[in-house]
Amino acid sequence: MYEYRHLTPAEQAAIVAERRQRGFPWHGPPHPEEPGAYRLVTAACYEHHHILHTPERLQWFEQELLSTLRDLSGDCAGWCVLPNHYHVLVHINEMRTFTRTLGQLHGRTSHQMNREDDQRGRKVWHRCQDRRMRSDAHFYATLNYIHINPVKHGYVTRWPDWPFSSFSWYLQTHGREWMVDLWTRYPLLNYGAAWDDFILERPDESNASPSGDLRSGLGL
Repeated sequence: MYEYRHLTPAEQAAIVAERRQRGFPWHGPPHPEEPGAYRLVTAACYEHHHILHTPERLQWFEQELLSTLRDLSGDCAGWCVLPNHYHVLVHINEMRTFTRTLGQLHGRTSHQMNREDDQRGRKVWHRCQDRRMRSDAHFYATLNYIHINPVKHGYVTRWPDWPFSSFSWYLQTHGREWMVDLWTRYPLLNYGAAWDDFILERPDESNASPSGDLRSGLGL
């Protein structure tokens, strides 16, 4: 399992800086005129194995995922890629085309990772589900949920320390107070209960709780 918190502060800072320089997301601030057109799409590795287990593989798959979404001409409002699953908040124009293209992405990346790991025939991707955004409040609570996911699953203790998400872009372009206000106005409550508990082991029980103080978690 890739444990980002074991990197040195300099290594962590270098990765986060590199992600910011890449210019993701490619959209402006989300303004969902039709909230129902946005969906939270979640896909997990088979049996929740940590197959995206290195920084290089996480970055590679993140790029493959974002490139696929860009080719679909769907506005990606937020994302987070973790070692055994990912979330994207994306505008989907035509669901059948989207799911077919996502299946092609999973097939292509599975083949590549199995070849690298000498695991021919291994099943990489298993579960994929989507949830339609019902309102602006649902949309922004979902964005909060995506960004806190690395803390929820115990990979880091601070939101900015996970580079494979859209969080750093929002923090850089919108600022700390905007993020705090978003968290305060659109709390998670029991968001993700029973469908996003993709953990084989919790790395460190001292990690921050998703319900903890956001200002502390932001590390600012």
